[in-house]
Amino acid sequence: MSRPEHDPRYATTLARGLSVLRAFRTSDDGLSNAEIAQRTGLPKSTVSRLTWTLGALGYLAQSDRDDRFRPGPTLVAVGHVAAASLSFLVPAHDLMARLADETGTLVVLAVRDGTRLVLIRTWRPRNVSSIWLDVGQRLGLKGFSSARAFVAAITPAELGALAALLPPSDTAQFGNLGELRDRAHAELVARGFVFTPGGPDEAAPYNAVSVPFRGPDLAEPVIFTCGALPDAADALRMQTEVGPRLAAAVRSLETMTGRASTLSRREA
Repeated sequence: MSRPEHDPRYATTLARGLSVLRAFRTSDDGLSNAEIAQRTGLPKSTVSRLTWTLGALGYLAQSDRDDRFRPGPTLVAVGHVAAASLSFLVPAHDLMARLADETGTLVVLAVRDGTRLVLIRTWRPRNVSSIWLDVGQRLGLKGFSSARAFVAAITPAELGALAALLPPSDTAQFGNLGELRDRAHAELVARGFVFTPGGPDEAAPYNAVSVPFRGPDLAEPVIFTCGALPDAADALRMQTEVGPRLAAAVRSLETMTGRASTLSRREA
């Protein structure tokens, strides 16, 4: 499958403008044109034109005190509309908040953003310290539990579209995506979740279990993940207690939203 930018329907200027908006992180206190250029790989002159246009349309706001750009009111409004359109988030909230409290783990919801996953919701356990991941944080598609669950649940066509987005260096790093998908899917079928250990030599310092879910409002699966540092929830507890409870919560969500099991859509 060819890369999307090679398609004559591809609007390059629009794609560049969206890449500017995607450069922002929740931890940022504004970004300069130079910082946006560094994050997007676009020339600074191009970034200057794009940030001016996005500012004129209200998607970005430029502060008088430091001349840096921040998300503007139009972008905030669009984000709220997008979030409100995800109807499954309403029943998911109570399920995942209860799961976080009862297991003492951080529960997150991730969706694909290009070749990465981005967190769009977090549920922190009350009265328990947890790992710190926040909305807007991006995760790579290698080594993370959420990434393995995503690859396990996508269809062959979706896998091909994802592979087309990967630069040659990443394609070589991932190896055979089909084999990666098959291994993760086998674990998902056997357990109802995928598990990835954490540690100093792993992609993340925390143990994590993940389960995919295909919401009625999204074409691709989204991923629910529970994570905790090893001293708070060791590998055995994550696999024997937390993973099955996360799988049960997602099955409840499927029932509540009238969705078939995500696994039944894998070959579609």
